[in-house]
Amino acid sequence: MQSSKQSTNSFSSSLGAIMAAVGSAVGLGNIWRFPYICGKYGGGAFLLVYLCFAFGIGMTLMLSEFVIGRRSLHTPVKAFESLAPKRKGWRYVGVLGLITCFFILAQYLVISGWTVSYFFDAITGRLATMGQNATAISDYFNGFSTSALRPVIFLAVFAVLTAIVILGGVQKGIEAVSKVLMPVLVVLLVVLCVRSLTLPGASKGLEYLFSPDFSKLTAEGVLAALGQAMFSLSVGMGVMIVYGSYIPVSDNLFRTSMWITASDTFIAILAGVAIFPAVFSCGMEPAGGPGLTFCVLPSVFNSMGGVMGTIFASIFFLLLGIAALTSAISLLEALSAWLLETLRTHRWIATLVIIVAEIAVAVVVSLGNGVWSDFHITGITIFDFVDRLNSIYLPPLGALGTVLFLGWVLPSDELRDELSNQGTLRAVYYPAVRFIIRWVAPLALLVVFVSSLL
Repeated sequence: MQSSKQSTNSFSSSLGAIMAAVGSAVGLGNIWRFPYICGKYGGGAFLLVYLCFAFGIGMTLMLSEFVIGRRSLHTPVKAFESLAPKRKGWRYVGVLGLITCFFILAQYLVISGWTVSYFFDAITGRLATMGQNATAISDYFNGFSTSALRPVIFLAVFAVLTAIVILGGVQKGIEAVSKVLMPVLVVLLVVLCVRSLTLPGASKGLEYLFSPDFSKLTAEGVLAALGQAMFSLSVGMGVMIVYGSYIPVSDNLFRTSMWITASDTFIAILAGVAIFPAVFSCGMEPAGGPGLTFCVLPSVFNSMGGVMGTIFASIFFLLLGIAALTSAISLLEALSAWLLETLRTHRWIATLVIIVAEIAVAVVVSLGNGVWSDFHITGITIFDFVDRLNSIYLPPLGALGTVLFLGWVLPSDELRDELSNQGTLRAVYYPAVRFIIRWVAPLALLVVFVSSLL
């Protein structure tokens, strides 16, 4: 029987839980990083390794957070406290997750603000006026992203939009919006795929993505696949613990995790099919990150000419904004739910406090990329410092603490109960999941963390 807490604050169905969690997992990294590193490290060879890591380790990390969340029915800090009341130190794994979540959302607001701005530039035709002049497009992005005012305005707009969704609650806000936005995102990607594949020379882009070239699959490529698999699924930041507390007790956590992992991977591959055939068709060099999104692709869309280029540029930046929004929603919900549980206040108060704090930090991060770029922390700009925290240090440590807790502290029968829904499911995969949680995942996380420092 569901607890009263879960009944009033949970997803209404398995589909709702999957849509919301897929929305959290699918973000900017799926669109501007995965396709690029897939091609860079051997195409089909990299994809094969990535799939093994995604379903073998990444999915297990997500499953671990779901178990902790649903077992405790709490947000990260109290989740660890309630499951190990005599071992208070484990609560700091939850604290670390929330800190990670906070800094990732701050940086996310900045980049998402860029995306919103470019969407308006696309629909108004401003991007089209630059044509295929790579220098003009690059100079425009550098000038915009380092300016003091416009990025701040758009990050604030995006933050307010995210907060509005959170104020709707779990079912009427997060779940309802995810059920609409995720199908829209897939449809937009398919439209872009169709257009991209009909361009002359598009086959070169498909070869870049899918032709297996094991000579390019270096040790660095294997580590990139492992890192992408683990961090693409929003693990190590407490988000999936919060979402796990919203999953009904009747849901099969293993099946839910598998659907989310498959959907996340499918969308990442779709993004590659939508982007790189067009990039190669225009004779441009493949790139990843902001360079691909804000410098290379505007030129690609402009090469389509006139209204057609404006339409497809608008579609692309709209879908990128949707991907950013669904991820930002999960990050803000994790933080707001923690404050709501800690202070026992109203949802709107908790959300308002968190979003104001996030905007303040995001403004500092944005200015650290521009007018405050001369101010350095450990020899790098504020923007790069926060990026390093979010990509190298914090997530793997949070994920490591989670699997160590689940594998070595939480009694094994509690893990079995959650995976088998108190004995109502066979859960034949339990021994393999427990082995990965106890041995494989911790070792993999340590390897990724140490290699990132070298």
